[in-house]
Amino acid sequence: MFHLKSLPLAGVKNDVLSGSVVAVALIPEAVAFSLVAGLSPIIGLHTAFILGLVTALFGGKPGMISGATGAIVVVLASLAARYSLDYVLWATLLAGAIQLLIGLLRLGKFIRLVPLPAIYGFVNGLAIVIMMAQWPMIRGQGPVMYALVALAMLIIWGFPKISRAIPGSLAALLIVSAVVIGLDIDTKRVGDLADISGSLPAFTWPDVPLNLATLKVVLPYAVIIAFVGLIESLLTLTVLDEMGGKKGSGNRECLAQGAGNVLCGLFGSFAGCAMIGQSIINFTSGGRSRISGTVAALLLIIFVVSLSDYIAVLPVAALAGIMFMVCINTFEWSSLKRIRRMPRADALVLVAVTVITLFTDLAVAVISGVIISALVFAWQQARIRISHCERRRADEVVYHLDGPLFFGSATAFAELFAPANDPACVVLDFARTRVIDASGVEAVDKLTARYLAAGKQIRLRHLSAECIALLRRAGPFCSHELDEPAAESVFKPL
Repeated sequence: MFHLKSLPLAGVKNDVLSGSVVAVALIPEAVAFSLVAGLSPIIGLHTAFILGLVTALFGGKPGMISGATGAIVVVLASLAARYSLDYVLWATLLAGAIQLLIGLLRLGKFIRLVPLPAIYGFVNGLAIVIMMAQWPMIRGQGPVMYALVALAMLIIWGFPKISRAIPGSLAALLIVSAVVIGLDIDTKRVGDLADISGSLPAFTWPDVPLNLATLKVVLPYAVIIAFVGLIESLLTLTVLDEMGGKKGSGNRECLAQGAGNVLCGLFGSFAGCAMIGQSIINFTSGGRSRISGTVAALLLIIFVVSLSDYIAVLPVAALAGIMFMVCINTFEWSSLKRIRRMPRADALVLVAVTVITLFTDLAVAVISGVIISALVFAWQQARIRISHCERRRADEVVYHLDGPLFFGSATAFAELFAPANDPACVVLDFARTRVIDASGVEAVDKLTARYLAAGKQIRLRHLSAECIALLRRAGPFCSHELDEPAAESVFKPL
């Protein structure tokens, strides 16, 4: 699974060290997200362990980190507030089952439908959201806190220029912690966020029976959780693919996320998904194989079970500094330059997805970006025209068409012709156009009917095989006498 023989020793070292940093960085986020959902911090920590371990071993991208995330918790918070943990567990189980089904049907490939401007907007919006999530931990703590955060960020930036023996984020954590503990500086520690001590996750079956009444409550949440989780996970996979390394598998990630969330539900935890911030920490620290994610998950549960007292004394400033640098590295700064040269529609998608990510959630933002892009594309392609008109005889005219014929251009297509003003024989040449959908078929049907009603003969030329297949199933006018591609189909008035 790990192919250790093919990994250089330096790579294994980087994976272990980067996984160690990720393990520590997972703690405050898991705790914070659990509190947002109104649940015990240990539940979020168990989610980070279970889902993190499953996706590290079987996920679609080695080195990608999964755990408790804000995008999922926002959905679960209202369910947890109105009902009990048992309903949260059922929603998690069903969400995992839906994700497994999507993976089995190999639908993960549809992430390709998300346009690049939407991905930029997702990355930029998420970077800002991660940054904003750090402020409650450090706000109002005085200048010492801000100085320590700045020190951590400076170390992360400068340490790789001095040595690459250990990742810069780990160096920042060790140095800032040494300064705070050695000088006994009065600043917020991890233990001040919540008690992170606990035990290994245990099998837990929900007390609430899964009947129709329960299903009506949890199924809408499960569907949203499943799609939000997959969207964030697959987009994170896409971002890491662009950063380098072997291309990940979207379908495999769907299966791993689904299996991990099912296990979370069975062991008393809520659902999670990929974490772009932690994944980038791992990736930029040298964690490129499955070892890094596995080490992060195992160390996290060791911290919870055995070393919680030691983790509790670590300064929050060091972790906040690491996350601020993640925000800086995550934000797609090149998009600010590209936006000036982008088509206005693409720029609109980028800005819209960024803003919607900030004020709603990731799923709404990405879906909105896809819809806007699709509508813009349809509008731009909805241009069909007569490229030129050829008069062969006094009683015959040939119209050479150019452009796709589909729902967006069907109305414009109908307005191109005036049967009453045309000669007795009309030829439509489809050599440079295609009938794409049912609206296009209906447009050809209606135009054929108009010419026949006007007592004219109409001939369809150079129809593709796909067009002929559509037209044969269309209706009373285009279902007869359709010839092979490059031939003519002749329709005469009765």
